[in-house]
Amino acid sequence: MRTAIVLMLAGLIGLGISPASHAADAAKIALVIGNAKYPDNEFVLNDVANDAQDVAEELKRDGFVVDRQSNLTGDAMRQVLDRFYARIDRGAVALIFFDGFGIQSNRQTYLLPVDAQIWTEPDVSRDGFSLDAILAEMNTRGAAIKIALIDASRRNPFERRFRRYSAGLAPAIAPSNTLVLYSAALGAVTAGGRTDHGLFVAELLREMRAPNIGAEQALASTRNGVVAATRQEQVPWLSSSLTTEFSFAGPVARPPDSNGAGQTPTKPEPQKPACEVLQAEAGPSADELARDPVIADLGRKIAANGNDMVSRYKRGQVYAIKRAYTLAMQDFDAVIRRAPRDAEALNNRCWTRAATGDLQGGLADCNLALQINPGLSDAFDSRGLVNLKLGRTADAIKDYTDAIQRNPRSSSSLFGRGVATRKGGGDGTTDIEQAKSMNPNIAKEFAGYGVTECVP
Repeated sequence: MRTAIVLMLAGLIGLGISPASHAADAAKIALVIGNAKYPDNEFVLNDVANDAQDVAEELKRDGFVVDRQSNLTGDAMRQVLDRFYARIDRGAVALIFFDGFGIQSNRQTYLLPVDAQIWTEPDVSRDGFSLDAILAEMNTRGAAIKIALIDASRRNPFERRFRRYSAGLAPAIAPSNTLVLYSAALGAVTAGGRTDHGLFVAELLREMRAPNIGAEQALASTRNGVVAATRQEQVPWLSSSLTTEFSFAGPVARPPDSNGAGQTPTKPEPQKPACEVLQAEAGPSADELARDPVIADLGRKIAANGNDMVSRYKRGQVYAIKRAYTLAMQDFDAVIRRAPRDAEALNNRCWTRAATGDLQGGLADCNLALQINPGLSDAFDSRGLVNLKLGRTADAIKDYTDAIQRNPRSSSSLFGRGVATRKGGGDGTTDIEQAKSMNPNIAKEFAGYGVTECVP
């Protein structure tokens, strides 16, 4: 549940690129995948095929070397991704566009091939392709700028087999200098698929063609266009850690220097100390929560049907993500009163209690969640936080290790284990640095729980 909606601002020192660098002359490669024909779906996603073609053509006009693929099986998708990775040169701009079905599991988003066979939670990681892993591989291969455009926030036939609701997509844990745009908010889904073209791609193409604006602004304008066109019913999710100047439609026009001299390269910010005490951010105000379109939509559903536990559960998650813990607890309490053995709801309440300091209550919730579902990695992660705050470092290390074995790319579990190791007298630096490389804001996130990596 430890989902962080972050705007990452890490630099590119590791790649030798200053924040003022230009990407106009860099190699630009793109992989465009449109999976429209899923045998398990009741109809062909007509908009997917058309939108993927339109995006591929636009990227070619923008100077990308494009590989467009459609209706890929798992084996074919793996081969196409390997070919894409092999084409990435150091310093390149690498972009992936995926249109089809996506699903979240263990706080990761998975892109699904057309032959996915998903009946249980473990099938997701077996047959799906982790977006986090794709972005990490793009970074490892040397891409200076990573862009992921994901139109996969659809209700799909797979989740109906083992979940009582559609969970939408999870936030991407992306390396620095990355742009990620989803067609809908985290945890939200759209009902599209029967039209010839999708609204999200129509807005995206219009903004990509706009001259003299950067890529980040183009994607922000895409989000705003979708929000306006749907009257806030669909709110795309954007995450950016972009520090290098880049535009889809060519170089961004820059005003002349006031003293007539050339632009002075921006010096990178000095690196922060390895161990820094961070202040927790304040929670949102009542006005901020009232303006949130996802909360407003879920509130309307709950008002119309007080027994709508799915909407109440989702709203609790959104409240917790926004650190409105008291409101989150109210929703999770209501769900658990109705379904006392809902392991996921118990885990979410455990984590919320851990964040607020109700450690014994959190421990009881996590223990019960793991009794009901012994393989629930999120519950191990949440119980790790409880034990860490209780000072039980050995128990915390064991819980975090169990979570990592089930989800190796959990930045929260890696950071938590590193902190627990450090507080227990060990080093922990490797885990902490790995977690920070995956999620530059993970230390700030833990500061919000009252946990710091520093040991007195």
